[in-house]
Amino acid sequence: MALRAVEIVEVAPRDGLQNEAVMLPTAVKVELIRRAIDAGIRRIEAVSFVNPKRVPQMADAEAVMAALPHGAASYIGLVLNRRGIDRAIAAGVSEINFAVVATDTFSRRNQGVSTDESIAAWAEVARAAHAAKIPSSVTISAAFGCPFEGEVPLARVIEVVRRVAEHQPDELALADTIGAATPRDVTERVNAVAKIIGGIRLRCHFHNTRNTGLANSYAAVEAGVGVLDSSLGGVGGCPFAPAATGNIPTEDLAYMLERMGIATGLSLPRLIETATWLETQLMHPVPGMLSRAGLFPRAAV
Repeated sequence: MALRAVEIVEVAPRDGLQNEAVMLPTAVKVELIRRAIDAGIRRIEAVSFVNPKRVPQMADAEAVMAALPHGAASYIGLVLNRRGIDRAIAAGVSEINFAVVATDTFSRRNQGVSTDESIAAWAEVARAAHAAKIPSSVTISAAFGCPFEGEVPLARVIEVVRRVAEHQPDELALADTIGAATPRDVTERVNAVAKIIGGIRLRCHFHNTRNTGLANSYAAVEAGVGVLDSSLGGVGGCPFAPAATGNIPTEDLAYMLERMGIATGLSLPRLIETATWLETQLMHPVPGMLSRAGLFPRAAV
C-alpha cells in the first residue's frame, strides 16, 4: 500500500528518558518537548503516570504537563492502571497510552501483573478514558519477541490484540520492545493484526537494539502503517528488559521517509539540532546517525 505521508509520534520525553541514568530536570524535559514542537512534531509522548519508585525519571509528570504550551501539540501520557488515568486526566493530557505486554513473564517483570491482569486494568482505564472523552491507545509490548520467554507466537499476539480491541482503543501499536524483529516479521504481524482490528488505527513502535529498526519501519510503511513511534537521537529503552537499548532515531526515520517521497511534515535541520542539543543534556553521544553524517544533499531542508 503506497502512503504519501506518515505521522511520527515523538517518544523521547518518556520512553527515551526513562532508561537514562541522568535525571533531567523538569525545565529540560519541557525544553525538549518545545524543540520537538518547533521541528513540526504534533504528537508527543510527554509523560508517564507510573509509580515513581519504579521509574524515578518520570516522577515529575504533573510538573511537566503544567509547564507545556497549551494546544501546541497532542500530549500523550502513559498510564497502567486506574490511579494512573486519574492523574493523567487531572494533569490535562491530550491522550493516554496503555501498555499490555504479550507475555506473562515480561508483564510481571515490567508491570508487576500478568497479561490477563493487565488487560483487566486496561478495561477499567478504557471506561474512564471514554467517559472523559480522552483518546486512547494501547501498545502491545514484546509483540515480536520476549527477553524471558523468547519467541512470541503470532497466535499469542492475535489473542492479546483481540482482547484489547474489545475495549475500543482509538489506536493500537505493535511494539518490538527488545529489537528482535525483522522486516518479514513486521509484514506478517501487521497484516494479521490489521485483519482483526476493524477501524482501530494501527501504529508501530520499533527499537534498534539489533540495528533493524529502520528496516522494520520501512516494512511497516509498506504494509500500510501510517503512524510510527521514534525518539530524538535514538535514545531510550525499557529499564525492565535486559539490553533493550535504543528507539529508532526520529531524525534518521524522517530522513529515510522524506527521501522516499513520504511526507512527515518535520524539519530535518531542527531535528538534527535537537539531537545534538540532547547529547549535551545527557552528557553522552546519542545513537542517531543523521546528526553525525548531516543531510544529503547538504542544502536539504
